[in-house]
Amino acid sequence: MVAIAPDLKAFLLATPFFGGLPEPSLDLLVSMLVERRFDAGATVVAEGEAGRSMFIVKSGRLAVSKRATAGSVVPISVLDPGDFFGEMTLIEMQNRSATVVAEAPTVLYELTAQNLYACYKTDIHAYVIVLQNINRELCRRLRRSDDRFAGRLERDDD
Repeated sequence: MVAIAPDLKAFLLATPFFGGLPEPSLDLLVSMLVERRFDAGATVVAEGEAGRSMFIVKSGRLAVSKRATAGSVVPISVLDPGDFFGEMTLIEMQNRSATVVAEAPTVLYELTAQNLYACYKTDIHAYVIVLQNINRELCRRLRRSDDRFAGRLERDDD
């Protein structure tokens, strides 16, 4: 196995995706990651395209948006170092639900569905922790969305 820089390990353990993994499990998953670099303005993923991987943001800043039914582009969120995206395609095997564009030069780590399956076959404990971490993050996002929706309804009532 390739030696992994201690600073990379520390960074990954501090992210919501890798939190709580024991060192051997972290080493396994890190060995599966592929570094991807994007210039400012580059589209990383596009809404509607097939997706079979997810990304962890190492550096840079990304904008997430969706197309409204009228065709306009609606900003959804901004991603910074430590955030991850694309996990929904690994869970539900559907096309990308949003477009993600690099706002600055960006470094991402990509994990494919195939590699996540290999993790399942090799280290079921790590796989369960990763799925729990993904689920926690999805719950956080749903709560934020609920709060925004409730705030919008409240403003509409005024």
